[in-house]
Amino acid sequence: MTDYTILSKFRNKEQCEFLVKKLVEKGKTCYSFCDTPADPQNPDADPEKQMQAFELTNNFFDDKYFIHVFEKDLNGLKNAQKVIVLLPAGNSVHIEAGIAYGLDKPLILIGEPEKPESLYLIFKERYKSIEDFLQSM
Repeated sequence: MTDYTILSKFRNKEQCEFLVKKLVEKGKTCYSFCDTPADPQNPDADPEKQMQAFELTNNFFDDKYFIHVFEKDLNGLKNAQKVIVLLPAGNSVHIEAGIAYGLDKPLILIGEPEKPESLYLIFKERYKSIEDFLQSM
């Protein structure tokens, strides 16, 4: 069991890694999807290039790497005490947040939503920035 799982866009990898680093410095454990490269053939490429390769995958429903990423991220979600959504976030993150809510995980939102959505009320803790969240701990 980890203290947190971090959900965000892979294109937001730098901010995710910063948040994980700060949480670890505070003695917390984290699962971060960013630890798994989006492009296993080019794991050191910048996040945008990795995502471009990831998004070109044909028949992703049957792709072994997609299945691996799905299972690993879902286990990270199930095994976390709390879930942090770091905006900006895409469709996958919002699906994962719904799963976390269904699993009765406490949800924390960091960042400003692009537009009002009633379902953002699933987040009981909300912070404008990573710094605001870290100061609250």
